Amino acid sequence: MITITIQDLRYRARQFLIAVGGASLVFAMSLLLTGLANGFRVEIHQTVDGMGAQWWVLAPGATGRILGLPSIPSSTFGRIAAEPGVQRADPLILEPQTATNGRNTQSIILVGYQSGGLGSPSSVTGRPATSNGEAVVDTLSGLAIGQHFNVAGQRFVVVGTVVDRSLAGGTPDVFVPLADAQRALFGGRPLINAVLTRGSPVGAAGLSLYSSGQIVQQSVDQQADAVSTIDNFRVFMWVIAAVIVAALVYVTALERTRDFAVLKALGASSRLLFAGLALQAVLVAVVAAAVAAVIANFMTGVFTQPVSVPPSAFVVLPLSALVVGLLSSLVALRRAISVDPAMAFAGA
Repeated sequence: MITITIQDLRYRARQFLIAVGGASLVFAMSLLLTGLANGFRVEIHQTVDGMGAQWWVLAPGATGRILGLPSIPSSTFGRIAAEPGVQRADPLILEPQTATNGRNTQSIILVGYQSGGLGSPSSVTGRPATSNGEAVVDTLSGLAIGQHFNVAGQRFVVVGTVVDRSLAGGTPDVFVPLADAQRALFGGRPLINAVLTRGSPVGAAGLSLYSSGQIVQQSVDQQADAVSTIDNFRVFMWVIAAVIVAALVYVTALERTRDFAVLKALGASSRLLFAGLALQAVLVAVVAAAVAAVIANFMTGVFTQPVSVPPSAFVVLPLSALVVGLLSSLVALRRAISVDPAMAFAGA
């Protein structure tokens, strides 16, 4: 039966290649959707972990979502820094803003930090922003060292770049000195969004205290609706892939009616016929999954949002393809087992 199935696939090579091509594109999109959904979590982790803090001290009642931090007085920083359990403390400003560069306008995440302190960007190409009017930008911004841009009437020059620092689906982080961020966002008033610490500020009474892990989780939960939508599309992609493979197997079954009659006349059981159909469907699905893995790697750069396909997805893909192939073969099974063996002798 295996030999017959392989020979049939060779005979119908064009149909086989069309089915593999269509299914592989759908599988690739499924992988990319997995990467997009995972990208929301990864970019939040990268930004929060890049701050180098263990604890975040926020305004009273703050939810801990990194894109919704209310302001607190700068004097809070001095109070927290004096706590006996605090080894290091630094103020931070983090707000979504709009940057303009000539006629180009884009959304950014403006991060105001204290030079050399917690929240400072690491692995900078160029140099850190240490003076007023300087900025370090994520490469997703498209800005290069030496270019200028404006935020809320403040003019900045790019002196360094970083990678993997974005939020909200690929919105680049832009790091500027704390005083510049205060002028751009608060009109120069002594306000900040958070105090980052190493060591626990046990005396932060009246304020909200979150670990970095809690900040990540709260921020990921904020993106739950977007992730859920992507997951729904991913399920839809799997259904389409199953339909493509099922269509090939069913059309093949229609064209092999006489073959099935001959096999049944020779004593082949319904179980054996199903094994042949299942093998054919599984081969199409698994080959399509292998091609999809290659396609997905080349397509990640198409998206502006970070795409991070987890290694587990490449393990799940062939297993899911196997299930798709087996389920798809059931579509043609009824046709195969209903064939009358007498057809083998028709016209003899």
